[in-house]
Amino acid sequence: PKGCTARAFDEVEKTLHEQGIETERVNIGNKAIRGCIGCYQCQTKGECVFKDQVNEVASLFKEADGVIIGTPTYYAHPNGGLMAFLDRLFFSTPFSKAFKVGATVVSSRRAGSTSAFDDINKYFTISGMPIASSTYWNEVHGFTPEDVRQDLEGMQTMRTLGQNMAWLLKCIEAGKNAGISYPVHEEITFTNFIR
Repeated sequence: PKGCTARAFDEVEKTLHEQGIETERVNIGNKAIRGCIGCYQCQTKGECVFKDQVNEVASLFKEADGVIIGTPTYYAHPNGGLMAFLDRLFFSTPFSKAFKVGATVVSSRRAGSTSAFDDINKYFTISGMPIASSTYWNEVHGFTPEDVRQDLEGMQTMRTLGQNMAWLLKCIEAGKNAGISYPVHEEITFTNFIR
């Protein structure tokens, strides 16, 4: 909770607060999160059968206008527990995530962060969520939080991310207040090659 990724979040969160956006941070890095087993029980129960932080966070996610997901980079990949958490969170929740704003923050000592960044962004794109960007990939570099603090470009990227996310959230809210409806999408068609 006080590592390199948290230091990046501090910078984004400070900027969001300055822009009048409320935040709530949830840390799962020290939790035992099991992976999805494809039992599909969530489709009838409305929540995952495993009673852990996934179901606890689901209600926060449902009410939120946006979400920022952060991870340290391990072997050019997000934290494994986070991936298990995201698989279950996005699959087991019955509510639409469309038009909630998503953003990814990654930290690495040196490399591998862009593939970790890409892995998380895929959850947003498959859910119809607009992605908040910055002036560079949303990443910071360093081995310690103090190293990250010295990554001036990374810190600037985090502040810009906070500004861009606040702007996007406010634009979506202004559109709703002006009577602009979300797009109506066609019913989902699945491609099957059954003969």
